[in-house]
Amino acid sequence: MDKPKTLQEAIRYFKDEQTCIDAIAELRWPNGVVCPKCSHNEQYYLATQRRWKCKQCKKQFSVKVGTIFEDSAIPLDKWLIALWMLVNCKNGISSYEVGRALGITQKSAWFVLHRLRLALQTKSLVKLGGPGSEVEVDETFIGGKARNMHPNVHRRRIVQGGPHDKTIVMGMLERGGEVRAQIIPYRRKNVVQREVRENVTAMSTLLTDRLQSYEGLIRDYAHYMIDHAERYVDGQVHTNGLENFWSLLKRGLKGTYVAVEPFHLFRYLDEQVFRFNNRKDATGQKMQDGERFEIALSRIAGKRLTFAEVTGKVGETAVN
Repeated sequence: MDKPKTLQEAIRYFKDEQTCIDAIAELRWPNGVVCPKCSHNEQYYLATQRRWKCKQCKKQFSVKVGTIFEDSAIPLDKWLIALWMLVNCKNGISSYEVGRALGITQKSAWFVLHRLRLALQTKSLVKLGGPGSEVEVDETFIGGKARNMHPNVHRRRIVQGGPHDKTIVMGMLERGGEVRAQIIPYRRKNVVQREVRENVTAMSTLLTDRLQSYEGLIRDYAHYMIDHAERYVDGQVHTNGLENFWSLLKRGLKGTYVAVEPFHLFRYLDEQVFRFNNRKDATGQKMQDGERFEIALSRIAGKRLTFAEVTGKVGETAVN
C-alpha cells in the first residue's frame, strides 16, 4: 500500500501494529536497526514479541525504546494518528478532540500532545540570514491581563513562576526561510539584542519596528526600522511576515487551546513554529500532509518527557 496522503488513508494504513513499527524503524534507522544500548547493528527480530534482540549485548528492545513513545501503554496506531492531526491541523487540535477521536481520556490525550510537541522542537545552532538576506524581528504579548483573571488563576501563576501580566514572545523570520520564536523575560536592550546576535548572522539586513531596544544594532547589521505609529509598510521595510505568524499562533491559542499556562507556552510555540516552517518543501511547493508527518516522525528519538516534568512536579518547580 502506498504511503498515506490524507487522514483517512493514515487511519487505514496504521491500523496494523507491525506497519506502525516498520514505519517508525525505517525513519529512525534508515541504514538498519541499531541497538540503543550498545549501538551494534546486528539484531534478531522476535516476531511474536515484536521486538529485537541484539547479537552483541543480548538486550531486547522495541521500537519505542529511547523515543517519546517509551513506557506508554497507548498503542502506536493512536500515537501516529495523534501526531498526524497535530502537525496537519493549521490551528492546532485540542486534547478533548484527540481524546474523543482516539478513544482515550482527555488527560491522556493532553499528555500525548505535550510529548509530541517535544518531538517537534528544533534547537538549531545555525544562525538565520547572511549577507543579502532579510530577517524580520518583532515581539508580541501572549495572555490575558492580570486584572481580568480570577484571583485563584492569578495566584497560581505567581506561585508557579508565571508572569503577573502577559508573556513576551520574540520572533525572528528570515524571508524565504524559517521562523524562530522564544519567550523572553523583558524587552530591555540587553535581552533583545543578545537574542538577535545569537540567532542572526552579522551583516544581514535586519527589519524591525522602532522599539528603542533595537537601537545600536546598526553596527552589526544593515538595520532598517518602521514606525508603526505612522505606517506599517515602507517598501520592503515591514514586519508583516512575523505579523502573519503571530496571527496564526494567537488564533490557535485563543480559538483551539483557549487557556495556556505561561510555563507551557514554549511547547505551543514549538508546535506552531514546526507547522509554519514546514508549509513548503525544498522546491518551494506546498508540502503534503504525509511529508510533514514523516518529518515529525523522524524526530521522535532521543527525547523523553515524563508526566512529572510536564506537570511541573520535578523539584517542585515548573519545567520551562
